[in-house]
Amino acid sequence: MTWTTPADLKTQVQKLWDRGLLLASMTSGESLFPRRLTLKGPDSRELSERFSEVRDWIGQLSAAAGPYRIEWRSVNHRVLGTNEIPAAIWIDELSDALGLIGKRRAAEQFAALVELTRAKRPELLPWLAKRPIRALELAEDWPRLLDITGWCLTHPRPAIYLRQINLPGVHTKLIEGHRGVLAELLDLVLPEDSIDGTHTGIVGFCRRYGFLDKPSRVRFRMLDTNVRLLPVDADQDITLTQAAFASLDLPVSKVFITENEINFLAFPDVSDAMVVFGAGYGFDNLAVAPWLHEKELYYWGDIDTHGFAILNQLRGFLPHVVSFLMDQQTLLAHRALWGVEKQPKTGTLARLNSEESALYIQLLQNHWGDHVRLEQERIGFDFLREALRGI
Repeated sequence: MTWTTPADLKTQVQKLWDRGLLLASMTSGESLFPRRLTLKGPDSRELSERFSEVRDWIGQLSAAAGPYRIEWRSVNHRVLGTNEIPAAIWIDELSDALGLIGKRRAAEQFAALVELTRAKRPELLPWLAKRPIRALELAEDWPRLLDITGWCLTHPRPAIYLRQINLPGVHTKLIEGHRGVLAELLDLVLPEDSIDGTHTGIVGFCRRYGFLDKPSRVRFRMLDTNVRLLPVDADQDITLTQAAFASLDLPVSKVFITENEINFLAFPDVSDAMVVFGAGYGFDNLAVAPWLHEKELYYWGDIDTHGFAILNQLRGFLPHVVSFLMDQQTLLAHRALWGVEKQPKTGTLARLNSEESALYIQLLQNHWGDHVRLEQERIGFDFLREALRGI
């Protein structure tokens, strides 16, 4: 039987709930009711040929009626006579719809959120109308989210860490866990001059609203034993903030950048040189160091498509960087140590030189086999020393 059942009617109303329409009507004041639901019933042939089933169907709809109202119509049949069958199903009130799907308590909870918001931050009522289901999920934290929003409104671009916000019941994890929602709320209440639109998303939350962010850090080692920045007889493995690193002007002429930490730690001594532990696809912390632009720069990455993509990106910040051990000779010399690149990078890399670009295309075209890659830590240490002697 393909006729509408009480369960089908409940599903129709549940979809209104899932789309947020029922709760949204509680903030907008625009009623969805009376609302006619979709009803599919027997045609005239089915009425005569399946009369007992039709009678059972009518009985099921009638028994479940209460939250919904049945509109009847009379049907005259030459054999069965006059019969009343459902012609339409109506939900007359919001409360009836909520009762049908068991959401009255949830709706009461949402109504309390609306009243609290109207009293404290009425500018956020449009957000409740747009995201009512999400608001219900946040019900326990909603009062504190309103407090945070209000605090930011009275303390625009405060230049402090989130940890320093002093509000009862508010802690750093609460704010960090709800940065996505808070960003939507703050965008609604803060004036434009309090928002830095160049920063977006969860990662850009602090900078967008003027909070101090965790500083980027740069880790490096001095490779020349005659250059000691720390007054200790130990490995000069140093980590500085981005700003502190940018302020340096180290007495070296060569800077190596490597992506692998073990390679970074085991990098051999080289006179007049240092090595920086790379940052994958993020090089902003290096680009702000003006003294790096005056050094010989060497980038050592994996010989695979992502390695060349990272090199390509690095040259966007430091155009004069030279690739190191990322050539065909190195690749072929370590054939026994090749691995497989599971998700190769594709696309044009405009900052590669002709030799690098040719190798990148050969890797893309599987010239030596499917998705060949040579990870930098697999390159022999003697091979590395020999290459450094060439420099």
